[in-house]
Order: sequence, then structure tokens, then C-alpha cells
Amino acid sequence: MTIEFEQHRSHLRGVAYRMLGSLAEAEDAVQEAWLRLDRADASDVANPRGWLTTIVARICLDMLRTRKSRGEEALDLRADRHASTDAEQELVLADSVGLALLIVLDKLDPAERLAFVLHDLAGLSFEEIADILQRSPEATRQLASRARRRVQGSRRPDTDLASQRHSVESFIAALRQGDVEGMIAVLHPDVVGRATDDKGNVREVRGARTWASGAVAFAQFAKHRMAAALIDGAVGLVMAPKGRLLRALCFEFEGDRIVRAEIITDRARLDALDIAALELPAPTDSNPSP
Repeated sequence: MTIEFEQHRSHLRGVAYRMLGSLAEAEDAVQEAWLRLDRADASDVANPRGWLTTIVARICLDMLRTRKSRGEEALDLRADRHASTDAEQELVLADSVGLALLIVLDKLDPAERLAFVLHDLAGLSFEEIADILQRSPEATRQLASRARRRVQGSRRPDTDLASQRHSVESFIAALRQGDVEGMIAVLHPDVVGRATDDKGNVREVRGARTWASGAVAFAQFAKHRMAAALIDGAVGLVMAPKGRLLRALCFEFEGDRIVRAEIITDRARLDALDIAALELPAPTDSNPSP
């Protein structure tokens, strides 16, 4: 069974990462599964992959419940326990999942998160997941359905999401490259950028070039991971180092140009945002694994 385990290690790590949002903790969960396998008699297991997936899922569920009971701990602090974790590996795995999805998953109840990840992303049946959660298959189906609604979010009626997404992704590409002119191309000439600090002080920046120059300078200094996401029904931008939402930009559009940007950093406001993934990743086997 040791050989079988190595064959499925990437799959198990992918499942654990989607459950936990941290490569360091995912590696811990997979290692614990290996230790349990070493102590178990698995000679009669007909489906080693499914059996190992349920073991990892149970370990992840315990870790999520422990995390919940002690209060949410920022992902960057949890990862500090494993300073040797390869940051490039985490980046590859995170990109395969999607930054917006990681943010949404981080807000779900442990049981909802497990039901959604195992059914929608790992392909387990509700009967198998029900056994892990010790609930009925129908209750498990409802958990996954609630999680799915959170992940998909709500779309504003008559909103051209495709055009908004193109503008925001062009904005992000220019921001990453430090391309001020590229940003100006997707900004309304009279764009207004508005930010409110934790003390309630409001700062506004007006004009495409002025705001683009400041945004590029900030992005080059901060170097946060960023991605397009659905925010309160429209396409916006999220910044989330290690999957923990730190900053959100809510946009208003005039045609295909951004005419207003609300920059949100206050934790209470961030937690109240309806953030959703623009699209779901393929099941775990289709995603690149480090």
C-alpha cells in the first residue's frame, strides 16, 4: 500500500490544500494520513484512492474544526511554522485552485467546505461524504449546495460580466507589469479612486494617470497576489497573500472602462463582501500539482 500511497500523493495534497488553504497544513495532513496507513490493515481495500481520500478528508476536517474552535488564525502565520515550504510550489497549487475560490472557501463552515470540495472538486459521492461527516446523504447534499451558492455568488441582472472581466484582467496585467499606460487604457479619464482607512479617513484620487501611477507604485512595493473576482455581483479585484483577503477593489464601469474604484481594507467590511469565483477549477486530477 505504500506504493499506492505515493501514486496518489499529488491528488491527496490537492484535496488537502483545497480543504485547508495552506500548503504547509496540507503536507501535514498528507503525512498524518501516511502514518495512519502504516498502522492500518488495508489489504482488503478495493479502492485505495477513495479510501486514502476519505482518510485525508477526516484529518482535514479535524484540523478545520480545531482552527475554528481556537479562532481564525491568519494563513500567513500558520505557514510560518514551515519556513522551508517551497513558495513556488504553493503558488502553482494556489493558481490551479484560483485565488477567489480560496477566499470563499476560507469563509465556509468546515462541514460545508468538506462537502463542496469532496463532491464538486474531488468527485466523491454524497454517501461517502456523509460517512465522514456522520450526517445523512441528503443533509450532506444540502451542505454542498449551500457552499456552491456561496462560491458562485450572485450576478447583477443586465451586467456585462465578460466585458468587466476583460477590463479588470487587463488592469491586473498592467498593474503586475508596472505598465502605467496599460492601466490608463482601461480607466475612464475622470476615474475616481476612493479609500477609507481604519479611522474613517477618506482619501480620493482623481484622474486616470494620477491614480494609475500611484497604484503601480503600491503594487510594486506590496507585491500581493491579486486576481479578478465577483464582488457583490460585479467584477472586482482581490488581493490575498496566502489566500487571506487583505484588500478588495470594487469597481464601477462606464462602458468597458473603470470609472470608480472603492478600495476596501477594513476587516469588517471585507468580511461583509459577497465574494465569489468567476469560474470553478476542474476537478483535482486536471490541476497541476507540485
